[in-house]
Amino acid sequence: MQPGPRNLITDIPGLKVGHAEDHRIKTGVTVLTADTPFTAGVHVMGGAPGTRETDLLAPDKTVQEAHALVLSGGSALGLSAASGVADALRAAGRGLDVGGQVVPIVPAAIVFDLLNGGAKDWGENPYPAMGRAALHSAAEPFALGTAGAGTGATTAGLKGGLGSASLVLPSGHTVGALAVVNAIGSATVDDTPHFWAAPFELNAEFGGLGPAPAPHPLPMATKHSLRNTTIAIVATDAALTQAQATRMATAAHDGMARALVPSHTPADGDLVFAAATGARPIDDPMLLGHAAALCLSRAIARGVFHATAAEADPFPTWTTRFGPAS
Repeated sequence: MQPGPRNLITDIPGLKVGHAEDHRIKTGVTVLTADTPFTAGVHVMGGAPGTRETDLLAPDKTVQEAHALVLSGGSALGLSAASGVADALRAAGRGLDVGGQVVPIVPAAIVFDLLNGGAKDWGENPYPAMGRAALHSAAEPFALGTAGAGTGATTAGLKGGLGSASLVLPSGHTVGALAVVNAIGSATVDDTPHFWAAPFELNAEFGGLGPAPAPHPLPMATKHSLRNTTIAIVATDAALTQAQATRMATAAHDGMARALVPSHTPADGDLVFAAATGARPIDDPMLLGHAAALCLSRAIARGVFHATAAEADPFPTWTTRFGPAS
């Protein structure tokens, strides 16, 4: 299996990703949307999630599709980014028709980035406007690292960021992942530049250093508690039911655990959304969860690898600490 042409979640035809950020505040919003509504699911494994409309994505609920998924900084305050996205979708006539009224379905999740060195002295909540701006900027190419919802992200000892990766399966189906890496744990092994996700790296996409020679059997590097959460979206062009999409999101958490140590702690709000455009029929979806986990591991490492330094950052970037990858 190899990445798609962009090595981004938007290698799945029809998907678009948009960012908006405020570097003074050190925060931002990322929106995934599509040309048409898509089947969506979700699975939460962290102990401290912050979410909107995730209950609606359970397989037994009436609504089976979403119009956008929102990843945001700002902790609970950032959930209002989804309101900005929903307002913009409604203005464009995009949403569920409920008796002639347009109601966009916009599930969202947030990370805690309120203690990252940015100025948090805003008056009016900035997140609805960032949500609208992120939606309007949605396109197939998009930035990695210090961008969108990854702008103010941190990990244990290193700046975090936003990452993405994709895979094309032997069946011809494409799977992709998008991650905001703001973990209590570490993406790198002990005090080395080697990523935990190194065994799954393709084409030196995050430095090509390979695995660390001898990781500590019980790595415990963590940043200060309550400043964390990794949220992600995995997606495919396969035709899935909502139950199958939920299973793909569940399996993708394996990729998070392989790339961040520790992960899924009581102080993390770790969450994975799933999106399926339904463009390609599939006879056996068994490999989709495995492929989604592989993509998510790689996306997490790429988010940290591509982070860029800014004034008042609490942690150095991977490049600042370890130097450019040779």
